Amino acid sequence: MEDSHILASSITFLETLATNNNREWFAENKETYISAQSNIIAFIDQLILLMNTYDAIENESGKKSLYRIYNDVRFSKDKSPYKPRFAFSLQRATKLKRGGYYMNIEPGNNYLACGFFSPNPEDLKRIRKDIELNFKDWRKILDSKPIKDNFVELTGSTIPTFPKGFAKDHEAIDLIRHKQFILRHNFTDQEVIDPKFVYKVNEIFKSVRPFFDYLSVALTTDLNGEIKV
Repeated sequence: MEDSHILASSITFLETLATNNNREWFAENKETYISAQSNIIAFIDQLILLMNTYDAIENESGKKSLYRIYNDVRFSKDKSPYKPRFAFSLQRATKLKRGGYYMNIEPGNNYLACGFFSPNPEDLKRIRKDIELNFKDWRKILDSKPIKDNFVELTGSTIPTFPKGFAKDHEAIDLIRHKQFILRHNFTDQEVIDPKFVYKVNEIFKSVRPFFDYLSVALTTDLNGEIKV
């Protein structure tokens, strides 16, 4: 497959859309949008192929993975009709493989994120319990060179105090407080249009596998190590 890289024209389209965020301009530039969208879809298609050499991605295509550019203004203070960004998410296949991948392409705000964005109450409790019992394993993974080099630290929303049922003075309370468990990496606009950018994204996503593999085991077993699914 021929390498697919994000074109400068796709970034320029987003920049122009941000300053002309109205239906009239968008209608007049619909062909430019379609061209930029096709460019991003081709990028995602190649990324999925690369990732499937070491993981199992359930997404069938870049087109089905890409978020809509249209803004849902019904419940938003921002009444702009379009979101001047391209964003997509990729999910791991089967219930035994947990964790998800996300990418946002937006001038001045390019980043990828991977992890556990909205764990349900049962999964969140299981994760916190694993941290409580195995915090040294968590520290080892999060302090590993690939994670430190690519993500620096764990991010995501946290609670201000401590969850019920956990000791407030636990030495890993900083991790137990998390409601989300996200690893994020930012990119410059220039990095995004580099011809080899798809390979860089792929390698960064690949580096998170030890974290995903560890939590996949935790979330599919009980505290006795018995498989739940």
